[in-house]
Amino acid sequence: MTPAPTSTPTSFPALDGRFARELPELALPWQAAETPEPRLLVLNEPLAEELGLDAGWLRGDGIGLLTGTRPPVGATPVAQAYAGHQFGGYSPRLGDGRALLLGELVDTSGRMRDLHLKGSGRTPFSRGGDGLAAVGPMLREHLVSEAMHALGIPTTRSLAVVATGRAVQRESVLPGAVLARVASSHLRVGTFQYARATDDLDLLRRLVDHAVARHHPHAAGADNPAIALFDAVVAVQADLVAQWMLVGFVHGVMNTDNMTISGETIDYGPCAFMDAFDPATVFSSIDTGGRYAYGNQPVVAEWNLARLAEALLPLVAAEQDAAVALAVESLGRFREHYSAAWSTGMRAKLGLPAGLDEAVASALVADLLALVQADHVDHTSFFRSLGAAARGDTEPARGMFLDLAGFDAWTERWLAVGPDADAMDRVNPVHVPRNHLVEEALAAATDGDLAPFERLLAVVTAPYDQRPGLERYAEPAPDSFAGYQTFCGT
Repeated sequence: MTPAPTSTPTSFPALDGRFARELPELALPWQAAETPEPRLLVLNEPLAEELGLDAGWLRGDGIGLLTGTRPPVGATPVAQAYAGHQFGGYSPRLGDGRALLLGELVDTSGRMRDLHLKGSGRTPFSRGGDGLAAVGPMLREHLVSEAMHALGIPTTRSLAVVATGRAVQRESVLPGAVLARVASSHLRVGTFQYARATDDLDLLRRLVDHAVARHHPHAAGADNPAIALFDAVVAVQADLVAQWMLVGFVHGVMNTDNMTISGETIDYGPCAFMDAFDPATVFSSIDTGGRYAYGNQPVVAEWNLARLAEALLPLVAAEQDAAVALAVESLGRFREHYSAAWSTGMRAKLGLPAGLDEAVASALVADLLALVQADHVDHTSFFRSLGAAARGDTEPARGMFLDLAGFDAWTERWLAVGPDADAMDRVNPVHVPRNHLVEEALAAATDGDLAPFERLLAVVTAPYDQRPGLERYAEPAPDSFAGYQTFCGT
């Protein structure tokens, strides 16, 4: 039975179905599962305002929009089709197995944004899953995505999390929830892989045109729009992964269906922030081989982009050899772009002055990372403490090291170039979502106490602010928290 549309305020922005209209082969009309007892857990009021949505209405009659059970008049929710390489293995038909695209809306700045659900029930893409989500993982996505946004890192956003009143069976029985999230789009590398696998070049061409118009309009006027689109995706993904690396973020599940064409971070399942600096850091319980370890993320991003290039080849050039040559040339720019973005970011984290010789800067960075890795120094705390060191108080940073002589020698070289402490404080956060605090907050929320979650959310959405009374939120995890693992939540 099709649910009745929800009554909406007269000022409600139009919810379009552009993706479904332009690419019907990739959009399966579907309805969200009913929610027995919907209850709003968290609402992102600033984002609601940005989208032109009335927060008061969302807290009342609008809760049906946030669960997909009462879509606005004229809206047709769809499950999106896509393929993907998951841990290196190709799956030709993935798609939204527990998600729905409600449609697109134009925000108050004139940008088109997707309004999308996660945990909204089974679809034909569910592959035996229940299509549901639990409170903890949905609150995790809200918390971490908003922290990433506050850090200035491109990301999908969470508008709300609604408890459904339905139990979800995982390792134990858990309370269910639906996440309403917002993105520039949900176009993925896997979307192009799916279109290519159909051998329908018209569909692939329309998908390229849709992606260009949506995200990279400059490519429309290029002599070769397909390769221009690929160039743009290479650039935005290189920038994105560099930003992850600079804050110690580990995505955890960098499958091709979790890499966006827009350059936004998507899917916060087994994600976590690294404590002690170590390129081999892995948190995901299913990443037993370390494919998506912290230090592997740039390499995996490049590999994923190669899969996008393969999907685009028929539109790049008529002759395959010529198409491959153009794609390889474009992909070859990833490492250069990533290296430049990461190096620029590291120079900023160390407050290095403009014009400093590149060889000097590179040596300072490389030598420092060797020291912090050898002594298992906490990534976030250390880089923030360097601001105090640049002002003359080296003890907070020095106290994190066992190799005092090594750190002292490095510090002498670094201080000699005149680092800018104020500039460092603007890029080195005090607070990230510390894993032990996230787990503490989610456990309490699952048991019905949202206060720890709300406090942690307030802290991590002002990540650069040093505030009295919040010292606990800046401290590394206790030793008893070693061996931390994350789970996808499905």
